[in-house]
Amino acid sequence: MLATALTRLLSIDYPIIQGGMAWVAQAELAAAVAQAGGLGVIGAGNMPATDLRQEVLRAKALTDRPFGVNVMLMSPHAEEVLQAVIDLGVPVVTTGAGNPGPYVQALKQHNIKLLPVVSSVALGKRLARLGVDALIAEGWEAGGHIGDISTLALVPQLVDAVDIPVVAAGGIADARGVVAALALGAAGVQMGTRFICSSECTVHEAYKQAIVRAADRDAIVTGYTTGHPVRALRNRFTRQYRDLEADGASLELLGEFGAGRLAQAARDGDIAYGSVMAGQSAGLVQQIMPAQEIIQEIITGVRSLTHSLEVQLCQN
Repeated sequence: MLATALTRLLSIDYPIIQGGMAWVAQAELAAAVAQAGGLGVIGAGNMPATDLRQEVLRAKALTDRPFGVNVMLMSPHAEEVLQAVIDLGVPVVTTGAGNPGPYVQALKQHNIKLLPVVSSVALGKRLARLGVDALIAEGWEAGGHIGDISTLALVPQLVDAVDIPVVAAGGIADARGVVAALALGAAGVQMGTRFICSSECTVHEAYKQAIVRAADRDAIVTGYTTGHPVRALRNRFTRQYRDLEADGASLELLGEFGAGRLAQAARDGDIAYGSVMAGQSAGLVQQIMPAQEIIQEIITGVRSLTHSLEVQLCQN
């Protein structure tokens, strides 16, 4: 067990949260991470509440450990999804793409922990004042929709600015990243890309293999002109999207061109023309493993690294 403020807050064994990735993080993955001692998270994405209920019930059938739901607040179903979370007694909610402020009190009344994903110190401070339980500081190294500050710079600034636990996210895929995050003052980490390449993740095998094959510069960003940049593995789709941006395509055309591309990759395995969302840590992912082995490898590595660092410090 590696106890931190995060493990105590969430009643988990290890300070590792699995990213709540739409079309990727379903019941099987969330339950497997929960069983392994981390916090598994179901990615609600644009699911209607009826579908989310089914995912939660499937996860409950697979584990009796705590798990969470990520709610994308821009979804037209966000309010009904949050009500389903309350009705089903899900203990943890993470949020993205919006302000969770209107839901803080309702979640608190039902003893549900709220951890918003933030990409700036200003937003983190504002949400901390609203009474959220912890913050997930996501650097631009992450996959999917991103901000513009690196994890290394964002995490310690946010830690200094708030008095609630901060979770580091973006670019973390192994024990070295976890130790670095803890050294920055984080109470734990969130990992998405690493868990895509877990045995229990239900995405198409081609999506997983694309990450395993990825090198250091393969996770690129498109969508800067839209104001909502996205990091994904380079392929024909990203090349065409960048060409459209360079030609001054309208927001409407870009939106139409990108619609449904994540599902195309994750569900159908189209890694040429789908959006293979993944972070810069993809270059660190070398194999597909069960979630239990991923977490145990990381925790063993953390203990070994911290011992090694202590020895080095003593020698100096």
